[in-house]
Amino acid sequence: MGTRRSFVFSAAAVSGAAAVCPQCAAAMSAHMEVAQAELNATGGTMPPPPGQGLKVPTIGYHVVPNFVTLPDHMHFGECSGVALNSAGHIFVLSRGNTSGPAYAAAATQLLEFDPSGHFIREIGQRLYAWSFAHTVKVDRHDNIWVTDKGSDMVVKFNPAGRVQMVFGRKQEASDESTGPLKHPNPPLPPVDGMFRQVTDVAWDSDDNAYISDGYINSRIAKVDKNGVWQSSWGTPGNGPLQFNTPHSIAVDAQNRIYVADRGNRRIQVLNRDGTLVRQIHIDVDYPADAKAPIGNHPAGPALAGTMGPGAPWVVAISPPPNQFLYTADAFPGRIYKMTLDGTVVGVLGRAGKLPAQFGWIHEMAAPSENTLVVAEILNWRVQKLVLHS
Repeated sequence: MGTRRSFVFSAAAVSGAAAVCPQCAAAMSAHMEVAQAELNATGGTMPPPPGQGLKVPTIGYHVVPNFVTLPDHMHFGECSGVALNSAGHIFVLSRGNTSGPAYAAAATQLLEFDPSGHFIREIGQRLYAWSFAHTVKVDRHDNIWVTDKGSDMVVKFNPAGRVQMVFGRKQEASDESTGPLKHPNPPLPPVDGMFRQVTDVAWDSDDNAYISDGYINSRIAKVDKNGVWQSSWGTPGNGPLQFNTPHSIAVDAQNRIYVADRGNRRIQVLNRDGTLVRQIHIDVDYPADAKAPIGNHPAGPALAGTMGPGAPWVVAISPPPNQFLYTADAFPGRIYKMTLDGTVVGVLGRAGKLPAQFGWIHEMAAPSENTLVVAEILNWRVQKLVLHS
C-alpha cells in the first residue's frame, strides 16, 4: 500500500481521447511527456487512470445525530466552512442570510455553537468584508479567521468576536470596473498584500499565517504574526510549485505546509521557506456504480481535474503526537485518511443526500484522529463523524 505521486494521464487515456478528439490526445501526450520527465528525475512511476488504482480498507463510521441546532427563525445556506476552538465550540461559515441579486449578494454568515451544538451567536453581522463565504479557521490562541472569496479578504477576529486584523481589500462599489474577476491568459501579475478569490489560511508554530490565494492568483502568501507581508510562492500552472486553484491549506507539527492543489488533483507539501517537499496523488479504486452528487458523471479529461476522484477539495490534519492527513473529493464523494507522507490507510463515505453521505465537502476539521466535522455545500449542513478505529 502506498501513495501515487504523479500526473494522472496514461496511455489508455490517450488512446481513448484519440478516438474522440485527436487534438485532446496530442495535448494529453504532451502532458504525459512532461509528467514522465519529472517523475523520471525523482524515480517515480506513472499511475493508472483515476479510480483504477489502489484497493484500500473501508473505514467504518457513524454520524452524531443533531450535531448542531439552529434557532427556529434561522437556516443554513451552503456550509462552506467549519472549525472548532480549544473549548470545543463549533464555528460554521454559511452562505446563508443572503440579500441582493445573485451577483453582489451578501452571502456570508459566521455562527457559533457550544460543544453540545446549541446556538450561541452570530459573529460579524453586516461586516463590510462579507460577500461570499469560503472558509473559517481557529488558531492556537482561539482567534477566528475567515476567508471571503467574494470580497478577496481575510478577517481575523479575537475570541470575543471583534475584528483584529484585515488582509486584502474588496473592490470599491464606485469603480466603473467593479464586477466579477476575470481569468486573463497570461494571468495578471499578483500584488503583494492583495488577493484574487482567496480560499483558506493556516499557521505555523511561530504564528506565521499561510494564505491560499486561490482561484486566480494560484499562489501561497506568507504573513507574519504582526500582519506584515513576507513573501508569496507559486504561479498558475501544473508543474512543481505551480497551482490550479489552491483550495485548502493545513500545517503539521513539523511546520510542513499541505496545499490542496484541487485543479491539478494533488496535494503539494512545502517547507516554511516555500520549497517543495513532495507531491501526493490519491489513486484509489472506487465502485463502478458511484454517482456524481450533481452534474454529469465525470469522464475523460475531467477525471484529471477538480471533479476527478482524489481531487483534494480540503485538507485537515489531526493533532499530535500521531498525526493523520484527511482530504475529501467531490466524486465519488469520499474522505481519505492518510499518513503524512501520503499513504492512504482507508476511505469512508460516498456522495449522497442522506445522513452519513456527502455533497461536496468544502471544509473539514479533525479535532482527533477518529473525529471529523465536515461542512457541505450541496446539502447545506455540517456533520460530525466518529470513525471506528
